[in-house]
Amino acid sequence: MPEASANIGVVGLAVMGSNLARNLASREGNTVAIFNRSYEKTETLVSEHPEAGFVAAKTYQEFADSLQKPRTAIIMVKAGGPTDAVIDSLASVFEPGDIIVDGGNAYFPDTIRREKAVRETGINFVGAGISGGEEGALTGPSIMPGGSDESWITLGPILKSIAAVAEGEPCVTHVGHDGAGHFVKMVHNGIEYADMQLIAEAYDLIRRGTGKSPAEIAEIFAEWNKGELESYLIEITAEVLRQVDAETGKPLVDVILDQAGAKGTGAWTVQTALSLGVPVSGIAEATFARSLSSHPEQREVAGSLPGPDEEFVVTDEAAFIEDVRLALYASKIVAYSQGFDEIRAGAAEYGWNIDLGAISKIWRGGCIIRAQFLNRIADAYAAEPGLPVLLTAPYFTEAITRAQAPWRRVVVAAAQAGIPAPAFSSSLSYYDGIRADRLPAALVQGQRDFFGAHTYKRIDKPGTFHTQWSGDRTEIEAEDTH
Repeated sequence: MPEASANIGVVGLAVMGSNLARNLASREGNTVAIFNRSYEKTETLVSEHPEAGFVAAKTYQEFADSLQKPRTAIIMVKAGGPTDAVIDSLASVFEPGDIIVDGGNAYFPDTIRREKAVRETGINFVGAGISGGEEGALTGPSIMPGGSDESWITLGPILKSIAAVAEGEPCVTHVGHDGAGHFVKMVHNGIEYADMQLIAEAYDLIRRGTGKSPAEIAEIFAEWNKGELESYLIEITAEVLRQVDAETGKPLVDVILDQAGAKGTGAWTVQTALSLGVPVSGIAEATFARSLSSHPEQREVAGSLPGPDEEFVVTDEAAFIEDVRLALYASKIVAYSQGFDEIRAGAAEYGWNIDLGAISKIWRGGCIIRAQFLNRIADAYAAEPGLPVLLTAPYFTEAITRAQAPWRRVVVAAAQAGIPAPAFSSSLSYYDGIRADRLPAALVQGQRDFFGAHTYKRIDKPGTFHTQWSGDRTEIEAEDTH
């Protein structure tokens, strides 16, 4: 039997798992056991990185024997069946009190199910969202672990040792129990969808409106990255737009097929928001925009449909670009506000005690949506932990006030020019909807009562009512069936 020398183990040594294992091994105090279904990958990692001092295992039993108690292992394998298979294998060689961590992009109901099943064996199961991609896994990701309080005692110091650091604080916190970590990671990814779509719409509007080249627009984004829009996604946008295709000499963005892929987390975010009754229209439109892009057969047929007769002409380029910048910032604020609304609703639904301010802090470094203004979100929740709408925090109200007129001009310009800007326009519609003193939902409820006797409430007295539409149309007090 191998000596129990490792304090942490990693199962699954594809790029993310290998990089995470290397990150763990590089931190003082960590000795890392590694296991992969194919031992060849394990041998390759050991030989390529002798400095890591990995403890290699050929079997799950060897892997378990090499870990100090409570044994702690992070699974980095494909979501779904492969994850379940690894959990079962580890559970067969682990003991009560040990910890199994799923670091993949699992759907949070699966994590809730797995945690419940594994808990019955006495083993702790932790679903941990890990953001930052391959580079983040190696140099410091943002980590969102769920699981029990007991597991956090052992796991906390290990995860803090490898997480990104923002303003002196590790980008990791115990999010909540069972599926809370993967839930928050799911919403993180949904916000990421919206952020990326908004940036793409800003690029498209500037290019079509000014005729500037991708390289010229790259400089605009690089300049934006020095101000309130400073973020990882703005930074890499400039890099992508600067890139020239070696084969054709064209801007790489013009050579890439205009069909955006997705791995499901955006759809999960929208589906979950629908079930929770939380409007996340910016995230939804970003997700649908990817779907639309991925149907070339429909777009080809629909390409002959008529559009505006007038050509899109921008007379003052500098003013238009500044309008787009402010529209982007306002819409971005809406996306984050909607995302935090969903986290709050999910916490209430599933009984998680999630600190929204802490979530904004751990997103400041390591993750894909890291941005300067996450500090302002943290400030807002520190000032008012129960803040019902992020948009109403003074900083964001001031920002939207500055951006409102440009935001509206950009949405109008896009509509008149026939340029799709679904995330910009839906974000503005949400803003106008949430600030409205009265919505046309009164008519919708009247219609529902007409065809389905769904009842309604009145503004002038308590109770629930129904109009006898198929009879004499008198109003009666009814049982509430909302």
